[in-house]
Amino acid sequence: MFLSRYFIVSRHLANHVGKIGVCHVSNYCKIDESVFGLNDEQKELRSLVFNFVQKELAPKAAEIDQKNNFDELKTFWKKLGKLGLLGPTVKPEYGGAGCTYLDHVIIMEEISRASAAIGLSYGAHSNLCVNQIHRNGTEEQKQKYLPKLCSGEHIGALAMSEPGAGSDVVSMKLRAERKGDYYVLNGNKFWITNAPDADTLIVYARTDPNADKPQHGITAFIVERDTEGFSTGKKLDKLGMRGSNTGELIFEDCKVPAVNILGEINKGIYVLFSGLDLERLILSGGPLGLLQACCDVAFEYAHTRQQFSQYLAKFQMIQGKIADMYTALSASRSYLYSVARACDAGHVNRKNCAAVLLFSAENAMKAASDAIQILGGNGYINDYVTGRLLRDAKLYEIGAGTSEIRRMVISRAITEEYLK
Repeated sequence: MFLSRYFIVSRHLANHVGKIGVCHVSNYCKIDESVFGLNDEQKELRSLVFNFVQKELAPKAAEIDQKNNFDELKTFWKKLGKLGLLGPTVKPEYGGAGCTYLDHVIIMEEISRASAAIGLSYGAHSNLCVNQIHRNGTEEQKQKYLPKLCSGEHIGALAMSEPGAGSDVVSMKLRAERKGDYYVLNGNKFWITNAPDADTLIVYARTDPNADKPQHGITAFIVERDTEGFSTGKKLDKLGMRGSNTGELIFEDCKVPAVNILGEINKGIYVLFSGLDLERLILSGGPLGLLQACCDVAFEYAHTRQQFSQYLAKFQMIQGKIADMYTALSASRSYLYSVARACDAGHVNRKNCAAVLLFSAENAMKAASDAIQILGGNGYINDYVTGRLLRDAKLYEIGAGTSEIRRMVISRAITEEYLK
């Protein structure tokens, strides 16, 4: 029974391993899997995803960043689908792999290690959209939407934020008015990951403007790209995560069938906040992958670059940075895997899902800065990857709730425990 959870992913990846090839690990900071408690199937999952993305994605990461576009996104997405990676937590009967949240974290981590931008798009698709439909959708919705999302035929997105509703998301203004068997949506969403590419979107809108509390009048809808009255704005030109296409959603008398309500009418806030904890969990694999990439680059450089007739790694102050980076990487990974295991056991803890993203994101920013410092002048030019790692890492201190919001969530949860 235990092995069956990994059957789909392992089978697909094993069938392709000959084509994928094996990357030489000497250029990468070694992960001591025995410390982090992965079983043999999870170790194999990491190895196979690593080999796939290091061949298919990592060599293109710089170009994706420079062009702010991944020209082969659709093709790459279908490859992910063919390997069973797009719906890791979805039941096999809907096209998923039936795996665990820890498995999902490992996949997110390794994709982000190769390209944080595409890793972010992957997280928005596989967790924010796919997992939400799987957890909250009707049987008809699951049968209709999940197979194409899991195969890579369709790309998914989730839309909460608006120009005037970022951290204060429940102040959203997008309106949805009932007209017979449809709801008519008017307004817009902003900063939406995968907006220019998504075929299937989960959209939160206000259905009861007169609710006693603003959060009680919100409903989640599944919106299809070709819905009349729906369009996307210009793709945003971001500092980092370039190539993870982000943009505005525009709703102009957009007719969405009432059967596309996800969850219950006026209770979208429960869908939103129950998913937000798992969103923070899975997205924590992003900064963890960035942390690993920082160590991969900086440690290799420190052991090949010489100054004053000795390797940089022989200098005590560089050794201090290497030690700090490795410690932050290991602590972040241990914490994240522990929280993921708890979620797999049914214990989804809001403060720890927020804390692990806070901890990993801030560690990734510090590691990226240290990686630039270790590379010195080379770290500051765009011929090297370190500048991109820093720009990409910054997103995780802002997206999925800012670091300040996460600290508020953590402290409020602790206060509630003391003042019940």
